[in-house]
Formats: sequence, structure tokens, C-alpha cells
Amino acid sequence: MRFPSLFVTRSCEAVHRLRQSSFLSPGSALSRHQRVSVSSLLCTEERSYYITTPIFYVNASPHLGHLYSAVIADCLHRYKLLQGFNSKFATGTDEHGLKIQQAAEAAGKDPLAFCTDVSERFKHLFSSCDISHTDYIRTTEPRHRRAVEHFWSVLWDKGLIYKGHYEGWYSTQDESFLTPSQVGDAVDSSGKEIKVSLESGHKVEWMTEENYMFRLSAFQSQLLDWLRGNPRAVQPECFHQFVLQWLQHDLPDLSVSRQRSRLQWGIPVPGDPEQTIYVWLDALVNYLTVAGYPEKHNQWWNVVHHVVGKDILRFHAIYWPAFLLGAGLPLPQTIYVHSHWTAEGKKMSKSLGNVVDPLQRSQMFTTDGIRYFLLRQGVPDSDCDYTDRKVVKVLNAELVDSLGGLLNRCTAPGLNPAQVYPSFCPQSFPREQGGRAVVEDYCMLAAVKDLPAVVEQHYESLHVYKALEAIATCVRQTNRFVQRHAPWKLDKRDIKDQRWLDTIIHVSFECLRIYGTLLQPIVPELSNKLLSRLGVQPGERSWAALNFLPSYRGMECPFEGRALGPDSGVLFSRLGSQNVDQQKPKKAKKAAKKK
Repeated sequence: MRFPSLFVTRSCEAVHRLRQSSFLSPGSALSRHQRVSVSSLLCTEERSYYITTPIFYVNASPHLGHLYSAVIADCLHRYKLLQGFNSKFATGTDEHGLKIQQAAEAAGKDPLAFCTDVSERFKHLFSSCDISHTDYIRTTEPRHRRAVEHFWSVLWDKGLIYKGHYEGWYSTQDESFLTPSQVGDAVDSSGKEIKVSLESGHKVEWMTEENYMFRLSAFQSQLLDWLRGNPRAVQPECFHQFVLQWLQHDLPDLSVSRQRSRLQWGIPVPGDPEQTIYVWLDALVNYLTVAGYPEKHNQWWNVVHHVVGKDILRFHAIYWPAFLLGAGLPLPQTIYVHSHWTAEGKKMSKSLGNVVDPLQRSQMFTTDGIRYFLLRQGVPDSDCDYTDRKVVKVLNAELVDSLGGLLNRCTAPGLNPAQVYPSFCPQSFPREQGGRAVVEDYCMLAAVKDLPAVVEQHYESLHVYKALEAIATCVRQTNRFVQRHAPWKLDKRDIKDQRWLDTIIHVSFECLRIYGTLLQPIVPELSNKLLSRLGVQPGERSWAALNFLPSYRGMECPFEGRALGPDSGVLFSRLGSQNVDQQKPKKAKKAAKKK
């Protein structure tokens, strides 16, 4: 879905002053259309989960923000699979609109061929970065056209679409209609005075034409009721407050078609071949298309969650819910919103030459490396800054030194010559203090025992970076545990020392098993390598298998005495300066050319 630069320019912190009781009234009633009784859902539906990315506009090659959206959704999808859910994960490309029509003409290509070429680039990126989508939707597909036509007919039959006269500002680049308050004055490169969108800075033109209008104004109170009654419908909370603020102003009816003479590249209005359906209504229906609309969509539509960038929040949190209310369909359970990535403190743009190529970076830093960095450093509430050096620093510190170092140390033949998952000795590490363990060791056990619940909470709220911080903290504690007791100094000829050494390794392995299991949604290849080294089988890696250190509680541990998996080398290879410096010649050459 296009990123029309509806930028939220204020910080999340600034909107906390909007937290007024009128916004979050617990007595606010939900719309009849939004009430979905849990008891009415089938058992299969209760364990189903449907996550979507925006569908990405094919006017240009994929950038880092596109990959970030996809990695977030992929993380949630994999996490739900680990929990035993039947999860559907959709992504794809948005291929209609005036901008595509003009771009294809400029390239001398058929519009569909033009779209196919760019859509394949997105597919290749997602495949290269281990994005495990279950459906890839293109808005040029026949199944989607059928869904859009049916959806339009439902709104038309209910009297929610009417023929009208539209006069106002329109941004072709944003594919967006604008109100007068969203438009300002500017001067173009030739010194000519123009009108621009205050949110995106793109040029707007005055448009007068007869088209179809959607009665958006009729849904303002229902949208307010939905948001006030569901304070977690839009997350993080600061974006929830933005939408509430937008809804304090009048909602004008929305133009939902263009004259066919101006826009041919799109789905014709049913029954009126002189009009083309507005690309945003067309694009948003993709979520229903994937769910099986109009025939068999209930199982998935009752459990849908959207991941979107903050620049398309208005479309997803106002227009889309209004369309759904009009069609008598449930609203999304959650709209997860993320912010943008800058490059060395500046907005990425072709003119500045600072656009980060996500495919290139995934090759430089590995698929798991770029996934880990984006989710470790990406903060949904605010924009995040990308530099290659920051990637190297984070990955070397946390994946190479901390996690990789712990695994290498504990599986080293010098400490574990038999290459097995050693036994736990309750006398060395009793449940009550008195053995060879110290207070800090018990604190570590408590932290790792609680870690799955902490990670689950952060995954559910899209604060993946907090989950990774919690894991990284525990990894550091485990490293200190091993360092503190220095098992390499123990006398293996002394049976008590040998039992304590085995216990240290057993506890460390159990910590590593928990970390590897929890990290599967983030770094699937690395997690597989870690768990395979520990001898953990594929059927033992689910969320239900997160039973930490059962031997400590007097229970049987299925891993004790089991042979470790083969040593496949370091967990994650150290990144050096060459990973960053290899980009310099290209930049220097480009700079020289400009001179």
C-alpha cells in the first residue's frame, strides 16, 4: 500500500496531554457491528490469527521501511505459530492508480507488465529475508477485483455511496484527497507559486469532477465509540490518541471514484464504466480478499490484525473502519502502527543518495542480522536512525559476543568432552541456598523463569525491542554466571567438582534453550542453529515447551544425557569494518561525478 506521507509530525510524548476522560470513557457503547461474542466463535476461530502488512505501492523498488513492516508482521506470525495458533500472514502489492498509470506510460510499458516487474522485486526481497507469508496478494488479481466489486455493491445497496460532485484538492503522488486545512502555499523549483500537502509536501491540484461519494460523515460517532471502548485498538497508545484527535473534527464525505477519462488503470465502478474505483478503497479491500471474502471470510476476519506505517494511519484507522461498519463487518482487532527509519539523522531520499537498500544490507549483514537489528532498534513510537556502523556494533555485541560466546563456551570440548546435555545436581544447586550457588545465581534463575511471560507481553504489544532487551539482559546474566564460577578451573577428578561443573553447564544449556526458543520469530536460522547444537528436536521448540530447568524443581528433564547436535561453527560470524567500508567507493564515486 502506498506510503502517501501522511506523516505524524508530533512526538508521541506530546499527545499524552490529550488523555482526557472524555476520550477514554468506559461507558462508551460499541457499535452493533463491532460486537463479536466470544461464545459465537468456533473453537477453530479462537485459535486462529490473521496478520497483514500494508500492500506496497509498486511505484518504486522496496526500501527499508517496507522490509521493517514485513519483519514485524513475520515476527508476530511466527510467534503465534509457536503458541499453537493457526496463523495466516498476508502481504503483497498495490498496483492501481494514476501514479502507476503515468509511470508505466513514462517507461513505455504496459501497466500490468510494469506492476509485475516491481512486484517481483518485493517477492524476491521477502523471500531473501525469510518472510514466511502464507498469501501474497496483488490488486490486479481476478479474486481481488471480484471482492472489490462485491464490497462496493454492498455499500451501494445500503445507500452509503451516492453520485455527487467533488471539488477540492488532490495529490496524485499521495493518491489522496485533501481538505483545505491540509493544504498550504509553496514555491516550486522554477519559482512558481504552488499548493502543496502540508503533511507530505507534495504538489496538489484543484480537481472538479463528478464522481461517487461515501457517507463517511455518518460514521464519526461510531468510530469514536469504537476507539473509546477499545483503548488498545490502535497501538502504540500515542497513535490511538492521534486518531481520537482527528475525530474531534468534522469528517467530510469521501470521494471513492475517479472519472474513467482521467484514470483508466483501476477497477471500474460496477454498473458505471465511466468511473474507476478510488485506489484506496480498492487497496484496503485486499485484507478481505485474502480472508476469502465474500464467501468464506468469517474465520479469519474475526481475528484480523494490521501492521501499518504511521503515514497511512488515517486510511486504516478512519476510512477502513468506516467502510467496514458500512458493510456490516467486524472491525480489526488491532492496528499496530510503526514509525519510520531515517539514515544518519536524515529522511531517506533519492536526491540525497541516502536510501538504504534492504536487499543489499541483508546480504552484507545476513538475513538474521538485518532482521535482528530492525526489531532490536526499531521503536514503534518514534522514528529510528539507521547506520551501517550501528548494525555492526549491535550484532557483534549481542549475537557474536554475548549469545554466541555463551554457546561456544558451554559446548567447548574442554568443558564438555562427552558432548552431551549434562545432568543437574540438586545438592550443588538446591532450591534453598546452601549449595555452591550464590544469590546472583538464584536471581538469574528467577529472571529466566519469568522471561517467556515478559517476552509474550512485549510481542503482543508490538514492543519487540523490549522483548529483545529482556532476552539480552538475561543472556548477560548467564554469561556472568559462567564467568563467576569459572567451570574451567574445577578439578574434574573430584566428583563434587565434576557434578558442579555439569550443573553449571546444564543450567547454562537450559538458559540457552529458552533464549533460542524465544528468538525463533526474530532470527529463525540462528535459533535453529542454536537449538540444533543443544540437541533440541523440532517438536520441542514450541511455546508450550518453555519449561525452564525442570530438574531444579524435582521434575524429569528430557534433555539430560542427550547427545549434543553437531558443531556447525560459530553461531554468528563477527562483522568487521569491511562490511561498512565496502559501501564507501560507490559513494565517493558518486560524489566525484557530481563535482
